[in-house]
Amino acid sequence: MRGGLRPVRRRPLLPLHHRHGALPVRLRAVPVLRPPHSTLVQRLRAAFYPRLLPIARDWAARLGQPAPWPDDFGEWLDMCHQAGQTRPTPILLRYRENDWNALHRDLYGDLVFPLQVVIGLDRPGEDYTGGEFLLVEQRPRAQSRGTVTLLPQGHGLIFTTRDRPVRSSRGWSASPVRHGVSTVRSGLRHTLGLVFHDAK
Repeated sequence: MRGGLRPVRRRPLLPLHHRHGALPVRLRAVPVLRPPHSTLVQRLRAAFYPRLLPIARDWAARLGQPAPWPDDFGEWLDMCHQAGQTRPTPILLRYRENDWNALHRDLYGDLVFPLQVVIGLDRPGEDYTGGEFLLVEQRPRAQSRGTVTLLPQGHGLIFTTRDRPVRSSRGWSASPVRHGVSTVRSGLRHTLGLVFHDAK
């Protein structure tokens, strides 16, 4: 794989048969990356956090929810660890032909940051076909709405971890969103997922 990131086998955060479409483990989930890549990924998380923080706080204000996130990313991780969420959550995913990822939300404890990032590491249409990134929003009193996105190599997509504020006639309400990946038809697809809270 380009850039030298190497998957490391370890127990995924959830059993693969609950979330992913390939058994035995053909989709590899890597919550921890080996140095020096783990340091680079941590720097990425720390760089994204202050840019996403104003959005997170604005969403919380619209929904009338607490905004427990401090200005400093290290302080936020300390809060996660004090709450028993000590397992790092950056995840390197590898999809082979016929692999897919079921719709889900990355909620690993009581403390949740409402935005996360996925970065494409391969070239869609050249390194793999299929494997589109999926978002499904459950809209209040309406049909669910799906969105399909191709991730170009080196591009990142910011999306909600759990829900997003939606304006209605009664004010703002939380619209739940789940994400997943459609079936890879050919080739290999790799992505790096950056979740900004740690896991129990």
